[in-house]
Amino acid sequence: MRGIGKKSMGSETAEFPRPYPLRYTRLGMIFMSPEDDCGAVVDAMLASGYTEEFCLALDWDLSFIARLMKAGFLVMSESFHDEGNGKQDIVLPKLHLVRSVLFFPRLHVKKSIRRFLDRYELRFDTDFEIIVRKCLDTHGDGWLTAALVRSLFALRKKSPKAAGQGSFPRPVSFGVYRDGELKAGEFGVICGRVYTSYSGYRDEDNAGTVQMILMVRWLENAGFDFLDFGMPLDYKTGLGAQNVTPEEFVSLWRKAQGR
Repeated sequence: MRGIGKKSMGSETAEFPRPYPLRYTRLGMIFMSPEDDCGAVVDAMLASGYTEEFCLALDWDLSFIARLMKAGFLVMSESFHDEGNGKQDIVLPKLHLVRSVLFFPRLHVKKSIRRFLDRYELRFDTDFEIIVRKCLDTHGDGWLTAALVRSLFALRKKSPKAAGQGSFPRPVSFGVYRDGELKAGEFGVICGRVYTSYSGYRDEDNAGTVQMILMVRWLENAGFDFLDFGMPLDYKTGLGAQNVTPEEFVSLWRKAQGR
């Protein structure tokens, strides 16, 4: 992943105020733990001129993972082999240097795809486990490690019990079905009035695009503020997504966490 193992802080960063005491690894990555105020870390990252997207953490405490998500991090992971402890999955909280967001009025549906929309039925959060497994089969476990998958499933069990805690993050899925069979899907995390897309797959041509279009319409009708696409890619821009700075994203994110 880009940024891991690279020096992250430039010589000019000391000129910026740090409202929160950041800790760094020897390679210059911000190190985080459950004792941290995740929102304050975000503020400090922006204020200090941190030039990388990833932080690093070693603790999979579920409340910590939830607080990372609530702060606006896209939680990723990576496995490495430690000579003393064997395989270990580390936490990689990511705050994109450029973030792709889609405001629903900007959704663009190409004429070539419109005829496919009525062929599929969108279902919300009906086959979460199947969709996650299909994403793993399609893309591998490079960042979607076993520890992260366990955390996603644990958050799904915890979230309903925490419904009174405001914008508690909930992993969910979206799938499109043709003749009752799942043809494409994705999973991500709902937090407040924002859905953050994590990964998706498709089993047939056009089904993936249809899934995203129908999902965007569903999110708009459900009262969400915007779709957080994460990393910018051409197909996201083609749907109408736009790129925003970390400062712009954090402002939008916090405004959408009211319920």
